[in-house]
Amino acid sequence: MEKKPARKRKTSVLNERASGILLPIFSLPSPHGVGTMGKAAFDFADFLHAAGQKIWQVLPLNPTGYGDSPYASFSVFAGNPYFIDLDLLRKEGLLTEEEIAECDFGSDPRRVDYGRLYETRLPLLRKAMARDGFRDRPDYAVFVEENADWLPDFALFTALKAHFGGKPWLEWEDRGARLRRAQTLNKYRRLLKNEIEFFEYTQYLFAKQWKKLKKYCNKLGISIVGDIPIYCALDSADAWANPAQFQLDENRRPKLVAGVPPDAFTEDGQLWGNPLYDWDAMKKDGYGWWIRRFRAAKRLYDVIRIDHFRGLESYWAVPAGDETARNGSWLPGPGIDFIRAVRKALPGLAMIAEDLGYITPEVAALLRDSRCPGMKVLEFAFQPGAKSNYVPFRHEKNCVCYIGTHDNSPILEWKNEFFEDDIEFMKKYLAFSEKEGLCYTMIRGGMESNANTFIAQMQDFLELGAGSRINSPGTNEGNWQWRMLEGEASEKLAAKIRDYTETYGRI
Repeated sequence: MEKKPARKRKTSVLNERASGILLPIFSLPSPHGVGTMGKAAFDFADFLHAAGQKIWQVLPLNPTGYGDSPYASFSVFAGNPYFIDLDLLRKEGLLTEEEIAECDFGSDPRRVDYGRLYETRLPLLRKAMARDGFRDRPDYAVFVEENADWLPDFALFTALKAHFGGKPWLEWEDRGARLRRAQTLNKYRRLLKNEIEFFEYTQYLFAKQWKKLKKYCNKLGISIVGDIPIYCALDSADAWANPAQFQLDENRRPKLVAGVPPDAFTEDGQLWGNPLYDWDAMKKDGYGWWIRRFRAAKRLYDVIRIDHFRGLESYWAVPAGDETARNGSWLPGPGIDFIRAVRKALPGLAMIAEDLGYITPEVAALLRDSRCPGMKVLEFAFQPGAKSNYVPFRHEKNCVCYIGTHDNSPILEWKNEFFEDDIEFMKKYLAFSEKEGLCYTMIRGGMESNANTFIAQMQDFLELGAGSRINSPGTNEGNWQWRMLEGEASEKLAAKIRDYTETYGRI
């Protein structure tokens, strides 16, 4: 019998010379208040393809939590129901034009109004559920089975949170619900049956629409890059359902919380407040919770960016109750043992290490041993005398060159905020000209870098400045709101980006 040739393992886009654009799903244009997985998303995929881009970085797709941040979600497994496209539901006969038109999603097409979304989105999805025969659909049963390791806990948690008036779970009046006593949970499963099913249904809709969009992108040769934030929110289904995985006391309250130490920019450090993992407990079961998390993320993304990668080597632990991060201390993380366990469980997993911040020789060694590409940010590169490790001539192939991340200002805002000497050195280094402009001078600098991968924010390709920043770390208002307008991702712009991409060998 003739042997079939061995199937070639698909190689990651990170292993070839490529470029891409960072644009969160919420930043897509839409008449319904927030970007979704509908027509505008497919149109943007076409734009990326026309522009010669192989990567779309979307940030976490999780539900937004405190401060509207997808990095402080009620679940690290769940998808954001706000991204479910209403027009697609209308085409399926699950909503009417009149029902959608009656809703006020906000009046500013440049900004997401999360308050309006909170009021309007779920009632519409409840109407869709009432008309949908999803219970008898085979793909619904498959979805529930595939996500059985997190979906029931998430749906019950979300239903309980609504039942207790939206309070954090540590403030729920029923101690049995807080501490997950079996008899109490069974009582609420019966009492809140319809609500639990609704939250499972919205996750089904999200997964169904995302699967189609991702398949379309992949067919065009576009890989999706998404984030795994290293920490969970305390007020999350994750901490509530898995208390043994965290450093919590007998009342499920954190003993220590996450942050970063004081530095030249923040004299008090940054106090994030996330509960810290019990890495010893996680190691005993082979990091099972993390492997389930990476497996779920792998269904969503082609490449996973590990946020705050340095926390895997050592992490800053602050006593719970402190008002600043000053009194923290460094504690050892799981290190290379963790990376090896994940790679063994999920062969071929493509990862990017967000290795920004305070990098010690030990963190550098972990990055090297992990074989993950790290990140080089051009907005931090141009110290006079080429002193920064991010300056382009120091880039190795196995890294990702960014102009700036979602936590940085777009270039036209950055130039007004950064040191004048740095800006002047950048102009000299990259042979700046007024004709090309600052944005495309920086884009050229990134495109010609030796790094395999180059990614820039859509705002920089659009040459936008103040008001278009996605997130300002350390602030809790005005973030995660910026949106692209309809027509801005034009054929003319795609041609311009493609010209740069071809010139520097990234197609």
